[in-house]
This record gives sequence, C-alpha cells and structure tokens, in this order.
Amino acid sequence: MPYKYADSNLKIFTLNSNPALAEEIAGHVGVPIGQCSVARFSDGEIQINIEESIRGCDVYVIQSTSAPVNEHIMETLIMIDALKRASAKTINIVMPYYGYGRQDRKARAREPITAKLVANLLETAGADRVITLDLHAPQIQGFFDILIDHLMGVPILAEYFQSKNLEDLVIVSPDHGGVTRARKLADRLKAPIAIIDKRRPRPNVAEVMNIVGQIEGRTAILIDDMIDTAGTITLAANALIENGAKDVYACCTHPVLSGPAIERIQNSKIRELVITNTISLPEEKKIDKITQLSVAELIAEAIVRVHEEKSVSTLFD
Repeated sequence: MPYKYADSNLKIFTLNSNPALAEEIAGHVGVPIGQCSVARFSDGEIQINIEESIRGCDVYVIQSTSAPVNEHIMETLIMIDALKRASAKTINIVMPYYGYGRQDRKARAREPITAKLVANLLETAGADRVITLDLHAPQIQGFFDILIDHLMGVPILAEYFQSKNLEDLVIVSPDHGGVTRARKLADRLKAPIAIIDKRRPRPNVAEVMNIVGQIEGRTAILIDDMIDTAGTITLAANALIENGAKDVYACCTHPVLSGPAIERIQNSKIRELVITNTISLPEEKKIDKITQLSVAELIAEAIVRVHEEKSVSTLFD
C-alpha cells in the first residue's frame, strides 16, 4: 500500500504483541512502520533501540498487553522511556487490549486494583495519551490523569451481524455487568435484550443461576468485552439452548482465549464466535467456529483524528 500521509511528524511504531495489526493500521493511516528493535539481554532484560529520529514528532506505539502480559507491559514502559529521551513531542500509546483491567475495584479485602496500577505506570513512564478499545469497565478511564480515548468494538460487531440477516434476535449479556454493552448492540440490531444471572465462586469459574428475559424460540447473540477461558460464554450458550433458544452466536472484542478456551468453544452450543483482532490469534487457535474482524480502520481513523485535532466521538456513531 502506498504511503500517502503528508505529515512526516506522525510516526507509528509497533512492539511484539500484535505487529500484524500495527502494519494494517499504518497502511490505513498511510505511513510506514517506524524502525526500532526489541532485543533481550542474556538474563531476559528487554533492550529497545529506536533506529530513526523522532525528535519533535507525534509518536503512536501499537501494543496490546496480551499474553505474555508482563513482558508486553515492560516493553511498553521501556519504549515510552526511550521515546521520551529521544525528544518525541508526544507519546501516544495505542493499546487495543488493556490488560489487568479485570481488577478494577476491591471486591474483597486486601485485593489490589491493577487497572489503576497500570494507568499509573504508563503515566509515570511518560505517556501523554492512551487510545484503547472496550475497557473491562468504562470507569477505568477515571484512573488516568492523562488523555484517554475509549473506542468501542460494538459498531464493528453490529455491522457483521446485520450482514447475516438473522431473524428473531435477542441480545444476551452473560452477566449483570455487561448489560450496557448488550444494550448498545441491541439498539443497533433493533432487538430486545436478556441477561444471564450468574455467580462466580472464584476467578475463571461461573455458575448460571437464572435467565432474565424472553429467549424461547429466538436466535441469541451473547456479547462480552473479552473471552478468557470461555467458561462463562459456553456455560451461558448451553443454558440458552436448554431454555429454548433456537440458535446461539457469541461475540467479543478481546479474544484472550487462554487454557481450555478453544476446546470449550469447539464443544459448545455456540454456532459462531465473532471476535476482533485486538489480540493476535495464533494459528492453533483458528477454528471454523471463529470469525475474526479487523479494528485496524477504526484505530487508524482515531489516530488521524487525534493527530489533526478533530473530534473522535464521531467514530461512535
């Protein structure tokens, strides 16, 4: 793709979490990926070298904090430090998937709030702005004292399901916390919503207690911000079929898909799982049931709008 963006002060760099997405974003923006190297000392310490001048430039670093999470967070922090010491004008972290976001409050005594800790780390390192998609909880935006643009994956997911022309839809939230997200998808698809009433006795373990809403004879679309071990989403799908749903689709923005996730999805009642590429999906996790959509154009448009000081809110319409 030809590089057509006229402003040479806009630089895009990628680290190791999702270089394919970064290349796609840079292609949409119309600039080449910046030259930098990420190496390791023999003891595993990260060494980053920026191999071109970025003095006075607005720099955008594409890096999801997906597995290995700690490695990718340290890469990001070290990159920020390198950019700051190389006299970048602004340092903008494009984090399609914001890791450690699930611990966003103290649910029990003596628990950390890691979503706030990561925000503090990014700020202290020297980031000026964060661009991200579908935070686990929208209030995480309040943990930042720097600028943050919170994009949504729902329009991309909604457009895909509209193209399938499914009938008798009901949009299902797999828990009470996801009702707002389900409502946004339901409004776009002009469908009612239902809620899975569940409890979680311990992390990554869920139990369905009840289904609130009319799902009998309908095609259900489960929506969540992320799917990790797929325990919640597959349990919900099976419960919907058992309670009379005609068919079940599922979708999420962030395909964490760790541990037994792929096996569970393959063996579940889910007809199709629709995800985005905020997290790189390795070949062994690409199964027939999974459809992956790209967020590159959305993020590229956000980068250009931020750089040109235009409104980002129009991307939500």
